[in-house]
Amino acid sequence: MMDLTQPQWVKHTVFHPFEGFEDLRWKKAGSLKYSFIIIAALFLALIAYDRWCGFQFRPLPDQLFSVVPYLMRSVVYFAAWVIGNWAVCTLLDGEGTMKNICIYSAYALIPYIVSVFINVLLSHILVQAEMVFFTTVSYAGLIWSGLLLFNAVRAVHQYSFTKTAAAIVLTLFAMLVILFLAVLFLSLFQKVYVFFYSLYTEILYRVRV
Repeated sequence: MMDLTQPQWVKHTVFHPFEGFEDLRWKKAGSLKYSFIIIAALFLALIAYDRWCGFQFRPLPDQLFSVVPYLMRSVVYFAAWVIGNWAVCTLLDGEGTMKNICIYSAYALIPYIVSVFINVLLSHILVQAEMVFFTTVSYAGLIWSGLLLFNAVRAVHQYSFTKTAAAIVLTLFAMLVILFLAVLFLSLFQKVYVFFYSLYTEILYRVRV
């Protein structure tokens, strides 16, 4: 089996969706550092698409800018996917560790990220009548990443086709549960914070009076 550098492994998995992740698994060649870089690139791609895309293809962005929605759509969603897939596949006798799930899933996102950056550039070159090229790039990136993600889950857990499909569906459901619980926790934390802050200000006021 080949010996490749980390950038070459990333390229190998992207352009060889069926055997790339299997090779990566047997060589134990994935890199968490590269997966974090990829998620950072996803974060930047989402911002670029919403803020710098040509006005013919996207409405003008709001004047107010916040990184929170982009962190949610990149880091938080990805973390929920990794945790959800690990939890589900542990129950389904999957062989993948959380580290490998993180690495393989991040590598699978590369075509989608690249397609977003390409569309940002195309939006300043194409006109509205050439929207078909813009849409084609979007769907190509999504389908390619979807195929990679499917094969990533299959390879990391050593599942059959049917079991992989079931695991992905259950993972999406687990993501909803995780995000729902996270929202409840944040809401509870906010209420506790407001209560203690109000208590603190009231005590401080009484002391001063």
